[in-house]
Amino acid sequence: QDPTIGTNAAVQGEALPAVELEDGNGNAIATVDLIGQPLIVNVWFSTCGPCKKELPEFAAVHADLGDEIRFVGVNPIDTPETNRSFAEERGVSYELLRDPEGAFTDAVGITAFPVTLFVSADGTIVRQTGELDEAELRTYAEELIP
Repeated sequence: QDPTIGTNAAVQGEALPAVELEDGNGNAIATVDLIGQPLIVNVWFSTCGPCKKELPEFAAVHADLGDEIRFVGVNPIDTPETNRSFAEERGVSYELLRDPEGAFTDAVGITAFPVTLFVSADGTIVRQTGELDEAELRTYAEELIP
């Protein structure tokens, strides 16, 4: 799905919004603290069919490129326990954050899931996608590496 065809707001070229997310223990994590190296933000939740399909592919690309790119999963719906267990069952070992108040999804204009944001080290969103397969994800991820 193309995230700009009347569903999600087009944010390519904009700065990553400055909002607070939560880690699995409920601690506030500012999105500005995620900036500083290439970043991939995947917004997903456990009952989203395309999200289920792509998480193992994110895990595979993270295993290869995680030293060069920071991967972050953002979940606006699930409990901390479901967020963690669902992701781990699909091989995800990267940082998982929650957006229980919808601050991030609102700021980015997300209404359809999944969404992946590819963010340069300076915090600029350089690409925005819907569902990805492993080859697409790997290509877009490698484009972030300086």
